[in-house]
Amino acid sequence: MLGNCPYGLGNCPTSRGDRSYNSFFVIVDRFSKNPIFLPCHKDDTAMNTALLIWNRVVSWTGIFTNIISDRNTKFTSALWTNLHQIFGIKLSFSTAYHPQADGLAERMIQTLEDR
Repeated sequence: MLGNCPYGLGNCPTSRGDRSYNSFFVIVDRFSKNPIFLPCHKDDTAMNTALLIWNRVVSWTGIFTNIISDRNTKFTSALWTNLHQIFGIKLSFSTAYHPQADGLAERMIQTLEDR
């Protein structure tokens, strides 16, 4: 079932609860260039985001070796800092207006918004 999604993202799947999804979490594998689009809520907490990634991605692909983020507060939280230390994941933050750092993800987001 699909519902209207704000921010020009076309249609987002509706959730089973009272709240419909209103955003997508985008992950791009830098080796294969395969994107993963996870419907989510813009106001999800760092814990909800961690559970989403663990249940939908890590359980399928295995633990990441490196994450490049756009300094989203979910990734700068103490929870993510601890997860990176426990699992040995290298966390890098991209700088604004520097597409070489996370250009793959930014391009996938643009493609999603254009649809």
